[in-house]
Amino acid sequence: MHRVSVAIQPLFSDVSIPSYQTQEAAGADIHAYFSDGGSVTIEPLQRLAIPTGFSMAMPVGYEAQLRPRSGMAIKHGITLINSPGTIDSDYRGEVKILLVNLSDKPVVIHHGDRIAQMVIAPVVTGSFEVVAELANTERGSGGFGSTGK
Repeated sequence: MHRVSVAIQPLFSDVSIPSYQTQEAAGADIHAYFSDGGSVTIEPLQRLAIPTGFSMAMPVGYEAQLRPRSGMAIKHGITLINSPGTIDSDYRGEVKILLVNLSDKPVVIHHGDRIAQMVIAPVVTGSFEVVAELANTERGSGGFGSTGK
């Protein structure tokens, strides 16, 4: 397994930094951080930016992908609005997790809850070239569902 050094800056003394729950996990869990130690309730279909209490510096050429935790998604209908979210290598603000409640019941997020996972990934950038025409393919310009079931 390849490891990349990621600088984490806790914004408070009691912040939980991202951590892997098993040795072979791809995603590091991220915890909610409420400075008062409290909680928030996310109503059905409500969207909230949940603070984590830390900032980070990704190495150039890498991004942090923020993804939902599968247990929260299946048990409570909690997912990320912009999944996967991206933390670019030049971002230095507090990491916030953009949660949405897709269930029909309010869900409480407590201080310290594991609310998302973060996967470190290499970045490949494109070189965009304007052309007059694209090469033909069997599918062509067929849209969603154009290749069958």
